[in-house]
Amino acid sequence: MKAAGNEVINHEGVVTSNSGKSVIISISTKSACSGCHAKGSCSMLGSEEKIVEVKGSYNVKPGDIVDVLMNQSMGFTALTFGYILPFMAMLAILITMIALKIPELTAGLVAVGTLIPYYYILYCFRDRLNEKFIFTLKV
Repeated sequence: MKAAGNEVINHEGVVTSNSGKSVIISISTKSACSGCHAKGSCSMLGSEEKIVEVKGSYNVKPGDIVDVLMNQSMGFTALTFGYILPFMAMLAILITMIALKIPELTAGLVAVGTLIPYYYILYCFRDRLNEKFIFTLKV
């Protein structure tokens, strides 16, 4: 789907609440194997529920099925902050520590440990980041 030259990510969800100022949507994501006939006995079954707040006034009620839209560029931004930057930081610290002849176990633990302050800082700036991620509804 195109919107002003940008690709749009579209997920179907169910309205859980509507306050008039925002709508809370529950989006269930399922792994590709969730439709498999052996899903009851398989430990690989994966299903996850995501809760999304869509700001704005919409004429929907709890239980309605809606489409949640987001620009694909925002998805890439989330990917960058959530996975790419922490991976690059961890890798840079690991390489630096190994180059400084620090034992591999220590270097590995410190590199993985850098994720703690990174994600804490990300958590502290969550309100500012939420302003950048704009969702809309298609009823």
